[in-house]
Amino acid sequence: MTDLTFISKTKALIDNLKSVCANYGLGNDGNEFKIITQMFLYKFMNDKFQFEARKYNQALAEADNFQEAIENMTEDEYQLMLYGIGPDVPKLYPQEMITALFNRQNEKEFGKLLDDTLRAISINNADIFSVKSGSGSKDKMFDEVSQFISDPSQRDAFCRALINKLVEFSFEHMFGEKYDFFATIFEYLIKDYNTDSGGKYAEYYTPHAVARIMAAIMVTEPVSGVTCYDPSAGSGTLLMNLAHAIGEQNCSIYSEDISQKSSSMLRLNLVLNNLAHSIPHIIKTNTLSEPYYLDKKFDYIVSNPPFKLDFSDFREKLETKVFSQRFFAGIPKVPANKKESMAIYLMFIQHIMHSLSKKGKAAVVVPTGFLTAQSGIEKRIREAMVERGWLRGVVSMPSNIFASTGTNVSVVFMDRQADNEHIVLVDASKLGDTVKDGKRERTVLRPEEEERIIKAMNLKKAEDDFSVVVSGAQIKEKYYSFSAGQYFEVKMEHLEITKEQFEERLRMHRSKLEEYFEDSSKMQPKITNSLSRLVYV
Repeated sequence: MTDLTFISKTKALIDNLKSVCANYGLGNDGNEFKIITQMFLYKFMNDKFQFEARKYNQALAEADNFQEAIENMTEDEYQLMLYGIGPDVPKLYPQEMITALFNRQNEKEFGKLLDDTLRAISINNADIFSVKSGSGSKDKMFDEVSQFISDPSQRDAFCRALINKLVEFSFEHMFGEKYDFFATIFEYLIKDYNTDSGGKYAEYYTPHAVARIMAAIMVTEPVSGVTCYDPSAGSGTLLMNLAHAIGEQNCSIYSEDISQKSSSMLRLNLVLNNLAHSIPHIIKTNTLSEPYYLDKKFDYIVSNPPFKLDFSDFREKLETKVFSQRFFAGIPKVPANKKESMAIYLMFIQHIMHSLSKKGKAAVVVPTGFLTAQSGIEKRIREAMVERGWLRGVVSMPSNIFASTGTNVSVVFMDRQADNEHIVLVDASKLGDTVKDGKRERTVLRPEEEERIIKAMNLKKAEDDFSVVVSGAQIKEKYYSFSAGQYFEVKMEHLEITKEQFEERLRMHRSKLEEYFEDSSKMQPKITNSLSRLVYV
């Protein structure tokens, strides 16, 4: 099964689940998102278990009917298999499989059967697969799906329709792959939940190209036993790319995010990417005002923080003594008109700097204006990066590389063991192809362009009008500007011509200018006459 086939089938499943919701009066309902994501979680857990069970047990791998074969196992055989497939794999019993429910769909109270099944799976897998909040409580993996239907007489039919859609194909063949394309599925899934009236979820979505570039620049040598962190994780695109570059077995994932939607999405992503062991580290909380990992330091940090989120409700709390060390450059003021930009990302940058281990590396997406602002918190943060010797480099991305915002963005790379004499600044703003993405235009980088950016950073390579290698002292001379363009050498082209050639070119330019002046004098009366005839109506 190719990547495209997988994506196509997944999108079809999303559409089918939406269709079921619409047919039972839940189209665009606030609960539709919960139903779809929970059905995906059930589907992923079911197929992941089957995938691992077939790997462990040769008889199951060769069975024509997996459901029948697993139901015929003795209790001892089954428990031994659960132990053998390891603690990070979802554990389901034969009666909890999707095919088992499909085979029982004509029974009475099928809605209750589905609810009871999901509840049992949730209890049996809570230690690994439940997302924890900042207070320490764990969420329920599944709601009682049937209860989303207000009419009791329709609940069984609704639940049957959902199971019928889940049984149509399997994700099993894809569990051995690296899902660099997985965010495409999430983007498709959430597109209807991110309208102007519906939310801010797209702030969590990072394009594949940006995520790949960040990971490739950060991970330049083999490492093991490292910690990876994102304080505004969203669906986990940045963390997944980072984990793939390091090796899933060589790292532990940590994250914080205030969004319940993103926590649910990230859990799905971890299940699918062989990182289920990190689910207990996924915390739903307000990273700024109620940080769960305030005193923990991390080896790798990636983040695409929100740029304009309203933080006025908890700004006062951030000024307390417990947080003063973290926000060394200051806390942005709340504008008088709250519709104006709130630079919340500046607090995330400071939080990231506070959270870096002694050997830590970080990559942060920022609005490009951050690179040159000459006053306030922005400049103090840039000064600290340079004076501490942490700045490794900056990549300024093309405009419209993010589908969800027109803001020009750059990526700032930090490394606590950086070479302060060879800081690389890259201007990639002219790269990419413009494509139509719905009503928006979007810039897409070609693979060779991604590689060009990565090589410039990792090889510390200077290239005319593209990249420059500078020292911390040079950046200080430029008032701590991180913009590559300010360091490019201005080259003057000299053309050898004779005096006669020079005078001839000057004559031609003078003649052309006189023509323009003559045309202008002819047009002036006409323009004046037209203006005099304009009247107010």
